[in-house]
Amino acid sequence: MIDPQEDERNRPLPSRERLRELLFDACRLGRSDVIPALLQAGADIEGQDARGYTPLILASYNGHEHATELLIELGARPDGADEASGNSALMGVAFKGHLTIAQKLLKAGADPNYRNGAGQTALMMAALFGNDDIIDALLEAGADAAHVDAAGNDAASLAAQQRNFQLAAHLAG
Repeated sequence: MIDPQEDERNRPLPSRERLRELLFDACRLGRSDVIPALLQAGADIEGQDARGYTPLILASYNGHEHATELLIELGARPDGADEASGNSALMGVAFKGHLTIAQKLLKAGADPNYRNGAGQTALMMAALFGNDDIIDALLEAGADAAHVDAAGNDAASLAAQQRNFQLAAHLAG
């Protein structure tokens, strides 16, 4: 008789490509229970998917606090950025409004003044979407409200473009 547990133990490990796909899925879904095993099996913590997203970007953008924290503990770079636009995990959470994750990324050393390919910062992303709590956290962490992107916009002008004049005044002042 075949022992199913013995058969499972003798099964070859998935290919590196499959491990990478599984890691991306686990991060996107917040499956922190399987992330360590996938990394131990050979998945790259700084690998990028077809869009250039890292595991940390996927976990944080999708609001998975525990998975984000775990990836940082396991060595993910808090400033890792996607290859396509240069957006970092901090920029993604500034856009999405995940305050607790933004705080974790900042505590882990994410640069509040990191710029993407268009010269934009996390503060600019938060200003575009009116995420006041994240704006306050970024400013407390040293974000430069006067920074200008490649199009000549600062965070205050981006807030004003969204007709959020109260936020624009706060950022300008």
